[in-house]
Amino acid sequence: MNYILAGSNHFFNGTLKTRQNLNSIIWITLLMQKIYKTMKKIFILITTVIALTQIASAQAAKDIFFELGGPGLASFNFDTRFTAKESGIGGRIGVGVVSFDGSGVIFLPLGINYLLGKDSKNYFEIGGGVTPVFGTGDLSGDGISSGTFGHLNFGYRLQPLDGGFTFRAFMCPVFGNGFFWPYYGGVSFGYKF
Repeated sequence: MNYILAGSNHFFNGTLKTRQNLNSIIWITLLMQKIYKTMKKIFILITTVIALTQIASAQAAKDIFFELGGPGLASFNFDTRFTAKESGIGGRIGVGVVSFDGSGVIFLPLGINYLLGKDSKNYFEIGGGVTPVFGTGDLSGDGISSGTFGHLNFGYRLQPLDGGFTFRAFMCPVFGNGFFWPYYGGVSFGYKF
């Protein structure tokens, strides 16, 4: 009887190990599916950046800046006008990274904006956009998460005609699935070339 019990335990342990291996395979498959979906989003983002760069290469008023607050939380950004004028319609793209307790979050703010002003230096900026967010680590049960939120911009922009130091101060309401923060803002410092 001891032999039968010992054999049963051996069989049970083998089945348990097989189930653990199967669970590991399922987990890896789900992880690979999420990575594939994330890579598709990143490919679309990179394609968009290349297209915007091509449009912007022959245009006026290109600006790189660091933004604290706003849709990228703490991000580096590129902004350009879509016309040869200093004011008018333009777009921005950025990347922000935040890390804490072994987890990390990447923000990719994308937006369209419009500058209103008459003196070629001081502008009122209005705009909006979307920010894809990718998280890793302990933010979700499976280690990878993603989502998006929308944002609006209303504020002041200092952007000299001949290039140089730029500054922005703005309100940036953010909204998403089940939330709305109307009193959120930010500042940025950069260089126009």
